[in-house]
Order: sequence, then structure tokens, then C-alpha cells
Amino acid sequence: MTAVQGTAVDVRTEDGTADAYLVHPEGGGPHPAVLLYMDAFGPRPGLRSLADRLAAAGYTVLLPNVLYRNGRAPVVELPEFIDDEARGRLFRHLGPLVHALTPDDAMRDADAYLRYLADCPAAADGPVALVGYCMGARLALYTAGTYPDRVAAAAGFHGARLATDTPDSAHLLAGRITAELYFGHADNDPALPPEEVERLEKALTEAGVRHRCEVYPGAEHGFTQADTSVYQEEGDRRHWAAVLDLLGRTF
Repeated sequence: MTAVQGTAVDVRTEDGTADAYLVHPEGGGPHPAVLLYMDAFGPRPGLRSLADRLAAAGYTVLLPNVLYRNGRAPVVELPEFIDDEARGRLFRHLGPLVHALTPDDAMRDADAYLRYLADCPAAADGPVALVGYCMGARLALYTAGTYPDRVAAAAGFHGARLATDTPDSAHLLAGRITAELYFGHADNDPALPPEEVERLEKALTEAGVRHRCEVYPGAEHGFTQADTSVYQEEGDRRHWAAVLDLLGRTF
């Protein structure tokens, strides 16, 4: 397995400083860049391990704390393992913070993250790929539609609120997207009901976006996260293969 080098970094944004984790293969380079969007629990050992896995596959990965306006990660104290009881308790604190991050704020931040990667010696020139989980899947969709010339591919897993009936829903940017997209939806996910799955598919298809959307049977919201009680080994394996396949075609 390829050795990786990871370090804590700060990314200057228009609204402050986002703490982040940057990781890339040791030696050589530069490598194709991936912006990794967090789930609501944020940067932590489990999510950094996903960044490390991507780096070991040959990529330079930036994992920012998108809730940096509320403090450095972890924004709330996290247990080593997030069981059902802890999940409910944590979302009572994190939910309002997630909802307070407006699309405008998030996309100003995305510009800063993309500029950081463009200036990073470990990152190759050219468009980047996006990988997002939970709220991060929505941020990936927003970013692909807001900065189409800077995004080559985007993947999102157990995404939340991807195609709502609000006027600022991420799926409404489908007509601007030039990247190839992949979404792995959790089965029976209250954060993404069937009508939103259908609405997203319809928007991407009508806009002519290269994409694939798949529902993972028996998977719960958060199924890729090994430090939670909703983790599903088969779903994780399938999601990882999908990510590497997409990035392999892109780069």
C-alpha cells in the first residue's frame, strides 16, 4: 500500500479560516486533486482515514471543516464510535449548524478550497474531483454546478436534501454541470425520500449530465462511515469501487 503524508492546514476564506486536513502520497507528485466534503460529524479519525485511502490510491486530498464558522473540528465533542443514541444527541447540536450554512456561504468557501488546491504544490494542475458524504454530497452537487470549469467529476453518498422543492435546491444547477456525477443513495433514507431521488434523476437526465444514480439495498443513511452504527460493509465496499472507478476515468 502506498505510504501517505497527511498534515493539518488552514485555508483562508472570505469569512475566516477553515481548518482542514491535507494528505497525499509520499514522494513524487504532483497528484490529481480531490476535494473531500465531510458529513455532518465532520473531520475526525474515521473521515481522515477515508482521505488517507484516497491518497494511497494516488490522489492529493483536501478535507476541510465546512462548519469552521462554529469552531475548529470537532465542532462538538464526538465519541470514538457513534451509536444510535449518540447520533440523535449529536444531531440535536449539529443540525442547526448544518442548516445555517447557506448555499452562498458554502460556495464562497468552495472557491477558497478550490483555489487552495490550485496553488498546492502536491496537487496537479487542472480540474479537481469532489467526493461528499451526507451533507457533503449536497455540497459536491452545488460545487459542480457553481464552478463547472473547475470540477471534472463528483461523487456523493447517502446525500441529504439533494433535490428539495426550495428555490435554492442543488439539483436546480444541473444545467450548468459539465462534470461526470455518481450518487450512491441509501435505501429508505429519510434524508432523501423517493420523490427527491426521482427529482434528481430527472434533472440530471434532462440537462444531459453524464451520471449514474444507484440505490444501495438495505443501506442506511451514513452507511459508508465505519465509526458509526449504521455502517454497512457491503455498501462501503461498493461505494469505494464506485469512487475509484469514477476517478480512474476522470484522471
